Amino acid sequence: MTDSHKRSLLKLAALSAVASAALLGCGKKEEPAPAPAPVAAPAPAKPAPLKIAFAYIGPVGDGGWTFAHDNGRKAIEKEFGDKVVTSYVEKVPESADAERVIRDMANQGNKLIFGTTFGYMESMLKVAPDFKDAKFEHATGYKTADNMRTYDSRTYEGAYMAGVIAGKMSKSGNLGVVGSVPIPEVVRNINSFTLGAQSVNPKVKTRVVWVNEWFNPPKETEAATALINGGADVLFQNTDSSAVLQTAEKMNKRAFGWDSDMTSYGPKAHLGSAVINWGPYYIKATRDALEGKWATGQSWWGVKEGAIDMVSIAADVPDDTKKRIDEIKAGLKDGSFSIWKGPIMDNNGKELVAKDAVADDKFLGGLKSYVKGVEGKVPGN
Repeated sequence: MTDSHKRSLLKLAALSAVASAALLGCGKKEEPAPAPAPVAAPAPAKPAPLKIAFAYIGPVGDGGWTFAHDNGRKAIEKEFGDKVVTSYVEKVPESADAERVIRDMANQGNKLIFGTTFGYMESMLKVAPDFKDAKFEHATGYKTADNMRTYDSRTYEGAYMAGVIAGKMSKSGNLGVVGSVPIPEVVRNINSFTLGAQSVNPKVKTRVVWVNEWFNPPKETEAATALINGGADVLFQNTDSSAVLQTAEKMNKRAFGWDSDMTSYGPKAHLGSAVINWGPYYIKATRDALEGKWATGQSWWGVKEGAIDMVSIAADVPDDTKKRIDEIKAGLKDGSFSIWKGPIMDNNGKELVAKDAVADDKFLGGLKSYVKGVEGKVPGN
């Protein structure tokens, strides 16, 4: 083969390679460009927490009424976490100061406001119309508005159970009560305590000393001392501090805790504590507000709803009495037992509740006289 022929073959091979490469290149498919990553939608804004405020008549450390309400406030925080923000103002007088404090709470953006004593009723009624987007809750009152409702606990159920224990444990048959303010709520508790005691010992007598304040430990101590010096060996109270129980402890008598478990304030004197659990109602009210279901109205909760109980009954209370307390609780829960079932007479011999009749809430809400067995008369009546 000549050199010329070899060069021709090499040239032909080179051209063939180029042609093949060109054909392969023409047959290759274009790969699509990768799709852009999807852009995440912005997360919805987290709702602002519901601001909730409480106005307290006493200090949170009173061991009784205000302490129990503050436990209810803490129950809200535990239940709803960062969905709520709570605050409180303590020692708010039942005066023009109450209106100022409650108005300030509304101005600070609180949308659910609890006034925790009877004397705030008129103040809340004045403030509520000026803050239509806020909800107002008034404890123990009876007046409502479009954005204000009332709530209460059936403290008379706890008072009755305390009376059953007192009637059994009193050696003299003389009972003493330190009364706060002579309104139907307190009169109802004094009467229920006496009815409970009479269910065990029909001959018991109850004497009342009024202090005309909800929280005043020195006055409560003075009243308790006067009752003991007058012959009472078991004391009951409708005041907010532990002073009555502490006085009984010092004077070797017996007494009860009220609104919260007060065992530690007088362990030797303590017969039991009639407690209020505000947590269930406060949680319901908060849920109503968060879910847009809040509506005006009135609520009155007791043993049935888990709001009232008798706890820490003393070891020396007889077993049959403890059993009776359990029976009363069960009856109040299922509706088979009524505390205010006739015949019930006042202490002047007038019939209050006819035989076999059961007093309704309207009657109980307007009590102004003592039942048979309570000495004296209600101040101002």
